[in-house]
Amino acid sequence: MSTFLLLHGAASSGWYWHLVEPLLQEAGHQTLAPDLPADDPTAGLSDYVATALGALDGHSGHDVVVVAQSMAGFIAPVVASARAATRIVLVAAMIPNPGERGHDWWVNTGQPAAQTQWFDALGLDRADLNNPEVIYGHDLPASLWEESALRLRDQTSRPFDDPCPIAAWPAIPTRVVAPRDDRLFPIEFQRRVATERLGLGIDEIPGGHLPALSRPEAVADVLLRAVP
Repeated sequence: MSTFLLLHGAASSGWYWHLVEPLLQEAGHQTLAPDLPADDPTAGLSDYVATALGALDGHSGHDVVVVAQSMAGFIAPVVASARAATRIVLVAAMIPNPGERGHDWWVNTGQPAAQTQWFDALGLDRADLNNPEVIYGHDLPASLWEESALRLRDQTSRPFDDPCPIAAWPAIPTRVVAPRDDRLFPIEFQRRVATERLGLGIDEIPGGHLPALSRPEAVADVLLRAVP
């Protein structure tokens, strides 16, 4: 039995994982999906780490698998090291270098150019490069997209000011999961970043940038295959 610590991305909440959690629980595992302090203007990366670790209080004795989506990639290695996790799984996640700030990650990785090229390849209008529905909601049922929009939180920029507090990526088995239809982090971009920064390949799954909502079965399957 493992405990999956499910960490959501920017402007979101633990609700993001609500379709994946039952699938993991049905397989005999425990899940924790805390709300990170996305809308707290005083909360830096250390507060996000503290919130994630606080969710694990009282859950000793299980293998811990730290799962991070999008922005949570900046805290996943810190949380995993602090709790001696058995696995890290990055799902459509940012992969930071040691000491890198979230604000700098975009240019450092070449994300803007990669996203623009992907939009061009898909025949999408560049005017929609900042359109949330086009980027995040394109593969969600309308009702689920509407519910997701109602649950958005005002993400502050504060945590992006802080350097990722690791000296090196921890020696913890790590998997990088990349959705094939991600319009924020295109799959070839993720493949390159995973290779350059972690020396890893990627596990491809269907879906866009919010696969836990659009393809929960695929996400649960790849997570279950990650556990010993």
